[in-house]
Amino acid sequence: MTKPVVAQKAPYGVAVEAGRKYYWCSCGLSKKQPFCDGSHAGTGMTPIVYEATETKTAWFCGCKATANKPLCDGAHTKL
Repeated sequence: MTKPVVAQKAPYGVAVEAGRKYYWCSCGLSKKQPFCDGSHAGTGMTPIVYEATETKTAWFCGCKATANKPLCDGAHTKL
């Protein structure tokens, strides 16, 4: 697998807690989007670790095309 699957053409808004790590699904196959559930096994892709620096809503990329992994940069508007 060389390209990820588009999970959705919009970001996922997630309440994150400062100091906590989150594992963003980079392959698009996870059933627990936007986070990894191990579905990437055998794809050559791995999750991206995001450590929250503050408690807030973070917007995780759903289309998997962002240049600002794992956060949305609006790339879904060009798909």
